[in-house]
Amino acid sequence: MSTAAYRAATADPSARPGFWRAPFSRYTFREFGFALSGLPVAVLGFSLVISLFSAGLGLFVTALGLPVLALLTITGRGFGAAERHRIRTLLDLDLPEPGEVTARREGVWGAITARLADPVGWKGALYQFVMFPWAVLSFVLSTVFFSVGWGLVLFPAYQWVFRRWTAWDGYRVADWTDSHGVHHVYELNSPFQIGAVSLLGFGFVLLTPLLIHGLTGANRLAARALLAGR
Repeated sequence: MSTAAYRAATADPSARPGFWRAPFSRYTFREFGFALSGLPVAVLGFSLVISLFSAGLGLFVTALGLPVLALLTITGRGFGAAERHRIRTLLDLDLPEPGEVTARREGVWGAITARLADPVGWKGALYQFVMFPWAVLSFVLSTVFFSVGWGLVLFPAYQWVFRRWTAWDGYRVADWTDSHGVHHVYELNSPFQIGAVSLLGFGFVLLTPLLIHGLTGANRLAARALLAGR
């Protein structure tokens, strides 16, 4: 595909929701979906890439190493195509599709050498290797911020459960006995405390879209560098 057909810009920034609307917007939930779905894809891709690369290097002294490395580039291409689709669908970023691999010689070894010389396949494999830690970090941070934020915001709606079904007088934050034998208990049971917890959660809710957008921004940059076809 020619560079004239390359649409590598994200959606119009004006289409992004404002600060106050972002936690409830479709845009944020699509980015959140990208962060969540990225972990299983990254685990599978990283495992295959590392396994094939290690096997290929180990067998490189024999003729079997070359087909294994060729399979690695095929795998890299496949995961690259899947990642471009995820990025296009969930992050509003179009990346050009790469051209097909052309074998210059006939036969099996011609196909293998063509795959070994395929930069798109190698870059796709490199993307899976490089972005694996980032996928784990994105999943963990996005999930924690989202869960903590909404869990605290909705605290007034379920705080009665602790008084009803436990011996606590409210949600118990701390319970310890000091060196003097004095027992200390801190529970959230007053309207002020319950409201403060909910307000703290609202802060997390507002910050979550910014965090997720920043995390997925790294995926956009890496995809432009490694997955944009030639």
